[in-house]
Amino acid sequence: MLKHLDISTVFPNDVRRAVLVGRVWIEGTGAVLVQVRDNGIYDLSGIAATCSALLQLPDPASSVRKSIAGQVPLARTAAVLANSAHDARNKDIPWFIAPCDLQAVKAAGVTFVASMLERVIEEQARGDASRASDLRREIVALIGDDLSHVQPGSPMAEKLKATLIAQGAWSQYLEVGIGPDAEIFTKAQPMSAVGLGAEVGIHPRSAWNNPEPEIVLAVNSFGQVKGVALGNDVNLRDFEGRSALLLGKAKDNNASCAIGPFIRLFDEDFRLEDVREIDISMEITGTGTVESAEAPFSLHAVSSMRHISRDPIELVRQTIGDNHQYPDGFMLFLGTMFAPTQDRFAPGEGFTHRAGDVVRISAPQIGSLVNQVNRSDKIAPWKYGTRALMRDLARRGALA
Repeated sequence: MLKHLDISTVFPNDVRRAVLVGRVWIEGTGAVLVQVRDNGIYDLSGIAATCSALLQLPDPASSVRKSIAGQVPLARTAAVLANSAHDARNKDIPWFIAPCDLQAVKAAGVTFVASMLERVIEEQARGDASRASDLRREIVALIGDDLSHVQPGSPMAEKLKATLIAQGAWSQYLEVGIGPDAEIFTKAQPMSAVGLGAEVGIHPRSAWNNPEPEIVLAVNSFGQVKGVALGNDVNLRDFEGRSALLLGKAKDNNASCAIGPFIRLFDEDFRLEDVREIDISMEITGTGTVESAEAPFSLHAVSSMRHISRDPIELVRQTIGDNHQYPDGFMLFLGTMFAPTQDRFAPGEGFTHRAGDVVRISAPQIGSLVNQVNRSDKIAPWKYGTRALMRDLARRGALA
């Protein structure tokens, strides 16, 4: 059961200064775009019908501040937070959902050295977790565990590539990790991401999987980054390890993408420069260890944006431009350095999820995204898409 969804555990540490926007579900009304403050949530329909439209404004943060002057809140924030736990929802109270709506949900892969090495290991292990430990030692012995000095696409990177090819150690993951072209893929469909307190899904046939705690950029159709959120790019290591052509199945399943708790908009107090310095922490709690299936389990990890191999703006440029447009904008996962190697159920097999795990992804400047793990086929199916949103907005007169 999810507990402690409250202002002290979910909000950024400077909540009074932060301009936070999100979406709530109101029974009988549908999805509503709101500003989130510590004392209440405020309807933003007067300036934008959708999150996508809000981010098209020249200065979304300033527009949001002005729009709620004199407004009465839709609900108390504390009540909405408490009601956002998937297993304790009261239909008479709103609850938070993913803050994005019409935007494409994209992701950059292999942007940290640690995760790059783990992808090489997955490829070599062919989805067999029991082989990962031995392969890890072999690969690190061959290419090392610190490639932070190698600039992707640089002459040094090309020299390293030639050396590894000669030794038979080149990998498609090294190609996108240190080569000139980043891996940019579609993580999820627009409107399919889940939010704070929701269940996140793993495929029922996966036996080796993990969360991926990431920064998510909120980018408009002009390629301008207007804010950030936290994200969990749930990943099936066994599926992707069997074949990179299974990336879609490894990444895009029911509830396998979580974004939230809110989007923090850029303003005079919070800029992209701050994002480049963020440390993301993740805590997983559940039951099941090497010693006992019922013993408490916990894992803690930290991912620092200071160690990313490609600058966030470079990743945005490789996503949108003359070759590819996004008229509704996009949310861009920036990748993770989290490499889940801690054994859980058996020696040498590393980490994998168990239904019931609670995953908390946090950054002091953005807040905490909390979700509980379940099988994708056991979670309520995704039914609320773009047609349903347009229907509800039209009914409310928000599209006029």
